[in-house]
Amino acid sequence: MKTTPYNPFDYLETPEEISAFLDEAFADSDPRVALVALGHLAKKKGMTRLAEESGLPRESLYKALSGERNPGFDTVLKVIHALGINLHATA
Repeated sequence: MKTTPYNPFDYLETPEEISAFLDEAFADSDPRVALVALGHLAKKKGMTRLAEESGLPRESLYKALSGERNPGFDTVLKVIHALGINLHATA
């Protein structure tokens, strides 16, 4: 049996679907869920390209978005901006 890594973003086609998935991840009380979701989106975009656009080393991106580390907020914001994601706060 041959298996391949699962990336949910391979099955989300529209910006609305991607936004809904990320909204659910950010709403989770465990911040690792959001980091892993960002990691999947980063892999879909391409880690090398994301590293160039964020100014962060590619190896650091893999570690920061694994869900096993606790990256700084500045790193998370750089990733979010490089992915073209806009965050909005609502009350």
